[in-house]
Parts: sequence; C-alpha cells; structure tokens
Amino acid sequence: MSLSITLVILILVVTAALVFDYINGMHDAANAVATVVSTGVLPIRTAVLMAASLNFLGAWTGTAVAETIGRDLVHPSAMTQVVVLAALIGAIVWNLTTWYFGIPSSSSHALVGGLIGSAVAHAGRQSVHVKGVVKVVESLVISPVVGLLLGFVVMIAIFWICRRRNPERLNREFRRLQVLSAGFMALSHGSNDAQKTMGIIAMSLAVYRGGSQGSGAEHFQVPAWVIAVCAIAMGLGTMSGGLRIIKTMGTKIIDLKPMHGFAAETSAAATILAASHLGLPVSTTHVISGAIMGVGSSQRVSAVRWGVTARIAWAWVLTIPISAAVAWLCYHPIQLAIGAVR
Repeated sequence: MSLSITLVILILVVTAALVFDYINGMHDAANAVATVVSTGVLPIRTAVLMAASLNFLGAWTGTAVAETIGRDLVHPSAMTQVVVLAALIGAIVWNLTTWYFGIPSSSSHALVGGLIGSAVAHAGRQSVHVKGVVKVVESLVISPVVGLLLGFVVMIAIFWICRRRNPERLNREFRRLQVLSAGFMALSHGSNDAQKTMGIIAMSLAVYRGGSQGSGAEHFQVPAWVIAVCAIAMGLGTMSGGLRIIKTMGTKIIDLKPMHGFAAETSAAATILAASHLGLPVSTTHVISGAIMGVGSSQRVSAVRWGVTARIAWAWVLTIPISAAVAWLCYHPIQLAIGAVR
C-alpha cells in the first residue's frame, strides 16, 4: 500500500474516532447533568456548559485507561487501520441508535464490542486478548454495582446526619452542594471516557508508525495533541446536549430531589475516578444509573421504577454483541474497498 493511501486511511480513522468522541459527549452529557437539571438546580444550558468545560479538564488527568484500550484488548499483530475503523463504525452505529431511542447505553461497551468484532473478522478469535477483555468486562459489570452500593450508603448517611435538620433549609443547602457534585461528576466523566478515544487514536498512530515492520505496538504513546483534540471533541459533544437521555436518567428512574442528586453524583464520580486511576475503562452511564438506583432504594425498593431499569439493562447486555456484529460486518466491505484502491 502506498504511503499516500496509508496516510488517507489514518486520517479517516482519526476523523471517525473524533466523531465517536463527539457522539460520546452528546450521548453521555446526561451522566453529568441529568440530576442537576431534573431537580431544577441549574437550567440545562448552564449545566451542559459546565459539564463540557469540566469534561475537557478531566481528559487531561491521565492516560491509564487509554493504554488499557490501546494495548490490552487485541493482539498487536492483528491490529490494522481497517480493524480500528470498523470498530469505530460499530460503536458509532450503536451509540446513535440508543441515543435516538433515549436509552442510556454504554459507549465503553460499544467500543470494546467494536474492537472485538473487527479483530475477529480480520484475524479470528485468537487475535483477542481474553485476559484483557475479561478485565474490561469485569470492570464494566462491577462498577455499576459499586455505584449502587455507594449511592445507597451515602444516602443513608445523609439521612442519619441530617435527620434533625429543617427540611426547607436542608433543601436549599443541597441545591448549592449539587452544583459541586455535578461538576465532580463531569470531571470524572472526562477522566475516563475521553481516554477511550485517546487509546483508539494512539493505537492507530502506532500502527501507522510501525509500517512494514509490524503493528508498531512498541510505538504506542498518547501525544499531547491527541489528548487536546479528544478533550475538545468530547466537550463540544457535551455542549450539544442529549435531552432524550437526560429525561430518562433524571426523571424516569426515581423522583429526584437535590439531596438525592448530590448523593448519586458524588457516589458515581468517586467510583469513576478510582477506576480511571487504575486504568479501568468503565461505563459512566452504568455507574451513574447504578448510583441513582442505590439512592432510590435507600428510601424504599418501590421508589425505583424497575420497569425502566430493565429496559436500560437490556441495552447494557446487548451493546457488546451488537457493536461487535456491526463492526464484523463493516470490516469486510472496508477491506475490499481499500484493496480495490491499492
């Protein structure tokens, strides 16, 4: 393949990655602002602008998650630009589908599924690092449970500490506190989700630098410009909002008050930041959903609208296999098209 074609494909991959990052920000804006909007603490425009700014800052907090995505899922010898491009298309298709129907699904799951599907299409099942996939899936499954339990505990603690306080004054205080917790949530979202796209772009750059010598795995690194463009793309996506999912997250799971919003956001943000520090790509959507359920369950189990959560859970279960299937299907026509150009 000529250098010019190789460069064109690299540009296509980076463009698709930034489109995914933008959609991720748009899709997951609800993670940071749903509770603060639904409780009436902030108008949606102000909340989204705040979330976009802190998403941008959060993207600069580290690269451990990017390295997990870029190195631990697919064997370096099976990594090509077409594999990366097909994976991104699979993830984008699923994200747009769930966004359209207002379902809070996981961009992380979609990206993992896309990588698995396209790698298998290219080099078979042996191309997938089973240990790496298990590590990622475990973190994706365990993190919402941690968010749920932490949300339950934090809410119970708040009830106990504030049991003798004046309800009206308490509500005013938590309205102010919830602005801080929403910012904390937005920062944590940027720290984890933006890094996934950084890992994809860095992986693509490594393949490009490897050239004819192989996959270029030894060249894997996350340049500062990659961090910057991913942070900007996610921030712009967040600014575009995501009203459909904000409605589901903020009003359909439980009836939220400022106290509940503060507990859910604080619990979810703490869980996500811990995962980012450990290099674990978690679903911020799953974590905040779990935290909201935990907060609702602290009042009574019936406070949670479990029918809505069942719908969300089905999306969680289906995300990886559907994204993998779409990426698998996309790989072959893309490979044929590139072969025809060579």
